[in-house]
Amino acid sequence: MAVDCERFGAQGITVHPRPDERHIRYADVYALKPLVTTEFNIEGYPSADFLRIVKEVKPHQVTLVPDGPDVITSNAGWDTKANLHMLQDIIAELKAEGIRTSIFVDTLPQNMEYAAQTGTDRVELYTEAYAANFYKDKEAAIASYVISANIALELGLGLNAGHDLNLDNLKYFKQNIPGLLEVSIGHALIADALYLGLENTIQLYLRQLAD
Repeated sequence: MAVDCERFGAQGITVHPRPDERHIRYADVYALKPLVTTEFNIEGYPSADFLRIVKEVKPHQVTLVPDGPDVITSNAGWDTKANLHMLQDIIAELKAEGIRTSIFVDTLPQNMEYAAQTGTDRVELYTEAYAANFYKDKEAAIASYVISANIALELGLGLNAGHDLNLDNLKYFKQNIPGLLEVSIGHALIADALYLGLENTIQLYLRQLAD
């Protein structure tokens, strides 16, 4: 399926191996490595097992997410100030392996400032709050994201985004966030594909991102 996604136009494949392997099995991560020809992004909590896998697989990018084993799904970004030294150490390890790093963050300006001190290449904006408020007031929903994006760019950080983005809210997000490099979309894309077909759905998402 990953190969088909790429063939249909997807510009990267993101996987999230969790300790209980409920999203993807560890073995699948290794199996995908020789097949993915675009960008391979592995995201997850930086446990010892996770770090071992990414060092062995060496994906293009690792996205660090603060969801420990007891968390059902990602529901917050890193407090980059409180976790500064831990993130510095882990990111240094990953960069020594030649792996680009991104860290999952909420839109507090302080998170951007301390993210820059971790040594990460990019931040991934956690977009659940944007998606939840989009239908009520999209201008208010995106306001903090625009501020944080500008701070991140001033600090030399690349910008990714993900969580609850879909065909309704993606275009507006792309139009208003300066310097957006990539978005990770999983659940909504697959849910849409059940009705619209996988190839058609990927093309529809790409159109939302077109300049």
